[in-house]
Amino acid sequence: MSESCSHNCSSCSEDCSEREKSKTGFLEKPHELSNIKKVIGVVSGKGGVGKSLIASMLAVIMNRNGFKTAILDADITGPSIPKAFGLKDKADGSDLGLFPVKSRMGISIMSLNLLLKNETDPVVWRGPIIAGTAKQFWTDVIWGDVDYMFIDMPPGTGDVPLTVFQSIPVDGLIVVTSPQELVSMIVTKAVNMAKMMNIPILGLVENMSFVKCPGCAEEIKVFGESHIDSIAEKFDIKAVARLPIDPAVAKCCDNGVIELFEGEWLNDFAQSIENA
Repeated sequence: MSESCSHNCSSCSEDCSEREKSKTGFLEKPHELSNIKKVIGVVSGKGGVGKSLIASMLAVIMNRNGFKTAILDADITGPSIPKAFGLKDKADGSDLGLFPVKSRMGISIMSLNLLLKNETDPVVWRGPIIAGTAKQFWTDVIWGDVDYMFIDMPPGTGDVPLTVFQSIPVDGLIVVTSPQELVSMIVTKAVNMAKMMNIPILGLVENMSFVKCPGCAEEIKVFGESHIDSIAEKFDIKAVARLPIDPAVAKCCDNGVIELFEGEWLNDFAQSIENA
């Protein structure tokens, strides 16, 4: 324990004996009407690498495979999940709690944009309020029966990731990166945080890995050579998928029909999650 310890583990990332003794005490139970079997976080150390896209695609794939899936959008200040799924209805509630909004294919989704009057309203809140809201999406939302919940995390290693990791029983993390060396360096921070919090990393996904020429099918590495294998080897984790820059997938997101995307890049990884 540090000499300057305030005994408030919720605002600290140090791995000490006091944390080990109290770690399980921070975990919050989901709403009493929720039955959630597996919780998987999608993280990175930087914004703009495609965490929301990967979380959405995996939820869609697991839904196609016959599982009840859900997305908890923990990116409170920059929510994008409702846009990708074309959700227009606002979340409703009762005296019992909040109800997630269902996508066209039946995926349960909760995001701050489903509570705001206008989706473009800025969320100008301080860190503890933002982190508390993410936790309430776990404790106050009536999720019902869920086989796989994916948590779309905000970028970085600040208040929200720390609160989520301490409050929600996350079964594993998916780390998203892109080929640039700078992004890879920042992702290392996310990997180190996961290890610090003792949450297993299920795999490393590289987004925007290449673009395929429509004429000759050559793979053009727009953002340079991949670093995913070196990061995976360094931390002894699996590099599970490389996704191209695909205009068709981007169009699905822009049009709010991500559930109609076509592509098998994440299918093997989804199968490994199912078999775990």
